[in-house]
Amino acid sequence: MSTPPDPMTSVPPAVESALREFFASRRPGTDAVGGTFTDAVAALEAFVLRGGKRVRPAFAWTGWLGAGGDPAGPDAAAVLRACSALELVQACALVHDDIIDSSRTRRGFPTVHVEFADRHRAGRWSGEPGRFGESIAILLGDLALAWADDMVRESGVDAAAQTRLGPVWSAMRTEVLGGQYLDVSTEVTADESVAAALRVNRYKTAAYTIERPLHLGAALAGADDDLIAAYREFGTDIGIVFQLRDDLLGVFGDPEVTGKPSGDDLREGKRTVLFAEALLRADESDRGTADVLRRSIGTDLSDEQVHRLRTIITDLGAVDAVERRIDELTSSGLRALESSSATAEAKASLRALAMAVARRDA
Repeated sequence: MSTPPDPMTSVPPAVESALREFFASRRPGTDAVGGTFTDAVAALEAFVLRGGKRVRPAFAWTGWLGAGGDPAGPDAAAVLRACSALELVQACALVHDDIIDSSRTRRGFPTVHVEFADRHRAGRWSGEPGRFGESIAILLGDLALAWADDMVRESGVDAAAQTRLGPVWSAMRTEVLGGQYLDVSTEVTADESVAAALRVNRYKTAAYTIERPLHLGAALAGADDDLIAAYREFGTDIGIVFQLRDDLLGVFGDPEVTGKPSGDDLREGKRTVLFAEALLRADESDRGTADVLRRSIGTDLSDEQVHRLRTIITDLGAVDAVERRIDELTSSGLRALESSSATAEAKASLRALAMAVARRDA
């Protein structure tokens, strides 16, 4: 059997082409509004097309293939457009998340709210630059989410597929917003449990990164309930793996690779599984160290302080605990995949995607 195409290399160019076509289709409407709105939409388009691995469309497309979708069939282009709309949901989540987290860079560029605050300063406009930047970014994030719905509706998939897709799409949007709410709430209530951090991972990341994209692909193909259940089990496990790796990169990642300052999760007060595991161990072994962790998270840490916290977290065994959880969830997700009725080619692609997620460095 020939090696199937790697969806992480074959899907992104097609997705980006679909996104460019979609943005082009919106220009008459944005030009009609006119004024500086046209420039703002151009900034959103640049943000969406700037980079990213297109993980979500890759899983959705592979889920469709695994449920019997034909990449050479008459509905393939429409399915790809529907899958590509996930990148607009992702854009909304990132733009809003950067405001919530007060992040200044994304993929090596200023975040959207920072970019527009800088435009405000450069133009010597009235009012407060930071507030203006956040207001514009909120609106552009909302626009991305609205256009994601438009892109699905106008994708060209037939009425039966739209009917199957609708409830999954609705559930995904609710879950990602609910997960973001839980993330914000967990930070301010200082819920330090591993269970709370995993709940955030489940809904903020796993559901709309892997589980629901696979479900969407299966729904588009008209898959049976057993395959959908297997996809969702695999997607939940590997989706949590995705976020656990992100937690590690948020503390230990190379800024040149991740595009974000190293240690940002500690400065932003993220109550990640990594931090929860460190606190759990510190409370059991060294209350002084636990106090240092609690006093430090969510503060304006220097590079030296970040280095110290990294050492503490590592010495407590929290990194090893997260790596073990990554290995266990990867194994359980792959077992669910292997027992499914997905095609052999799709299983091979999904295995490769799972390993890429587990081992990624950005």
